[in-house]
Amino acid sequence: DLKTSNLLLSHKGILKVGDFGLAREYGSPLKAYTPVVVTLWYRAPELLLCTKEYSIPIDVWSVGCIFAELLQMTALFPGKSEVDQLNRIFKDLGTPNEQVWPGFNSLPAVNKIKFHDYPVSNLRAKFSTLSEIGLGLLLKFLTYDPAQRITAEEALKHAYFGEPPLPIDPAMFPTWPAKSELGHKRAMAASPKPPSGGGEYKKLGGEDDDGYGFRLGMGVDMRRGGAGFSLKF
Repeated sequence: DLKTSNLLLSHKGILKVGDFGLAREYGSPLKAYTPVVVTLWYRAPELLLCTKEYSIPIDVWSVGCIFAELLQMTALFPGKSEVDQLNRIFKDLGTPNEQVWPGFNSLPAVNKIKFHDYPVSNLRAKFSTLSEIGLGLLLKFLTYDPAQRITAEEALKHAYFGEPPLPIDPAMFPTWPAKSELGHKRAMAASPKPPSGGGEYKKLGGEDDDGYGFRLGMGVDMRRGGAGFSLKF
């Protein structure tokens, strides 16, 4: 469940990820998998559209939402429901179709919801000071088609991380007192709730899952390399 409130950064620049409540062991034996995963604001569109197969690209989408949030200091897609979340995504990135996302029309929820047709991406308007290289990386994180979405390994090699300003030396990191040491309470921005329930999924795609359930698939590159696995319930 990747989101900003689950990222822990030390004074020495060491980043740790917390909350592995929805994590799953990547491999055999097969285990039951939950259909409602990832906090709404950071949930990939394939999950919102009730895909029957998903894999590590959903985490890359979450990283893109976190990247954008760090840049503008506010959540990129703060949706109030699954449908509202999709509408916010489509408004900023353009409504997807078969050309940009092969298989889009076959997703369970696509034919059950009428979306406004937003023709083009409008993301640049939100990040006017971000370099073209930086915007390019953000768009790669937020690519609709999971098969075309950038991988974590590819992202680490992206040119954005080599352009100025470069990261400072860890010794120059600022320090702050722990919350327990503060003498007063500070107002905190509302944090989205973790995923729960499944009502929206049942309304949009529940009738389609009776026969084959959800599957957790290997990534594109990993499927080429050998045996994968699928999880069903």
